[in-house]
Amino acid sequence: MKRRVVFDTNVLISAVLSPNGKPFQCTALAKKEIITSVTSREILEEFKEKLIYKLRFESERVDKIIDEILAYSELIILTNIPKIIIEDPDDDIIMAVAITGNANYIVSGDKHLLNIGQYQDISMVTANDFLSNFFQF
Repeated sequence: MKRRVVFDTNVLISAVLSPNGKPFQCTALAKKEIITSVTSREILEEFKEKLIYKLRFESERVDKIIDEILAYSELIILTNIPKIIIEDPDDDIIMAVAITGNANYIVSGDKHLLNIGQYQDISMVTANDFLSNFFQF
């Protein structure tokens, strides 16, 4: 059974900005259908906002990137967002997608998520750790 992975917004942005980096390698595994990427409209909206408003990407380019992500991801519809991460409630969306989507991993660079380490059966790991320690070919 394929591992199910939620990519945090920061990992998706890093994958776009650095096509040779570890985050890109993680998303490439989903593109090759080696793992299953799990995402939500909420994650993609935050991703879009950051690319357009912080990084000044053109809207058309961002839409193409999102279409690509949707092509290799399973889209989860959130009906409940539990309050888990007190320090950064925005991260609760990532947790909700992982829980609802039965993910095995959250790949993130966010210290609030990484400090949790494990929640239920979900491991929070960096892109580097996911590639080197957690993913076995």
